Amino acid sequence: MPAARESLLDAAYTALARRPWSAVRMVDVAAAAGVSRQTLYNEFGSKDGLARALVRREADGYLAGVDRALTGQSDPRERLTATAEWTTSAARENALVHAMLTGCWSERLPSPALSAVRSTSAVPAQRRADGPLPSPGEFVTLVRDRAVIALAGPGTPKSDTADLARSCELAVRLALSCVAAPPGEGGVAELVRSALHRQAG
Repeated sequence: MPAARESLLDAAYTALARRPWSAVRMVDVAAAAGVSRQTLYNEFGSKDGLARALVRREADGYLAGVDRALTGQSDPRERLTATAEWTTSAARENALVHAMLTGCWSERLPSPALSAVRSTSAVPAQRRADGPLPSPGEFVTLVRDRAVIALAGPGTPKSDTADLARSCELAVRLALSCVAAPPGEGGVAELVRSALHRQAG
């Protein structure tokens, strides 16, 4: 029941914006989504299962935004700049994305283990959520590799692909540094453009 699952995740996300995760009650999440508490437990199994599913959804949403940023421009440098801008804005607007990218989980947030947990769920989406969750370093690799795939043309020489991978990783790491310490005038875009220009020069 994908629609109910999304409604429940939306309700959990909204509840988390208003109060610490420890104070979010399953019965309230179910009521806000307009489903029974039994439906909630059938979908997620437990509050920990709900937390994992919520974190997985926000991770997927962040990566979907990365994919959009990587296809929005013709100039590869501008695509990497857009990816860096998306990373900083997503982290600024979404506390879960910020925590996933930095590894800094406040006491207000759920903090599921990044390693996989034993799943007995019959729901495929929950079995996926019960799998491993990306660490900050793994997010760097995921974004870098997506960028390389999006920007490398067919038949790109291996040496050029290695240079491209370094540029992509540089853009991602600059974005993450701006998440931790927001930049001044010009923002992340100016930093990334300047760094990529120097690297190409």
